[in-house]
Amino acid sequence: MTSTDAADRLRALEPGTTPDAALALFDSLPPLDVDDLLGRWTGRGVPTGHPFDSVLEALGWHGKRMVAPDVVHPLVFRAGHGRFVAITPTPLPVGAGLRLAPVVPRAVAARAFALVRPLLTTTRPHARLRTVVYRGVASAAMVYDRQPIVDAFRRVDDDTVLGAMDLRGQPHPYVFVLRRERSTA
Repeated sequence: MTSTDAADRLRALEPGTTPDAALALFDSLPPLDVDDLLGRWTGRGVPTGHPFDSVLEALGWHGKRMVAPDVVHPLVFRAGHGRFVAITPTPLPVGAGLRLAPVVPRAVAARAFALVRPLLTTTRPHARLRTVVYRGVASAAMVYDRQPIVDAFRRVDDDTVLGAMDLRGQPHPYVFVLRRERSTA
């Protein structure tokens, strides 16, 4: 499959799809090296019926910052006035979040998160990039330091990757897209 074909298939799925269709695209994409992920990325979820669908976006998620293989900021959020901040995922109750996400209105969650975000802001990295075998293919992945989460990645094109957040205990991954930020300077 060419990168144009992959990008067209991704565009068709981005408004919403099934877990099986998202994973079929993921499985058809080529792997990438850890160094291919270095940089700043803007993220967006692909709705598949996962409890996290639209949650990160409602909270102001911007993307990920991957400075070096051992210096990764997995959660970068908008902080107002054009600023972005990395937050530590360590104290976040992922299990409770999965249970509450379907029932808590997004606006309520966003207001509550805006109050606690300053307490979670960090300059320290909270993940690493490694090559991991996921769904039978060795490819670059983000391994969280203190959460049972691995984000596996496959290449759509040089500036777009498809991610699958593998979270312990979930039958299907949370699927998302990262697009490389290009410097305007």
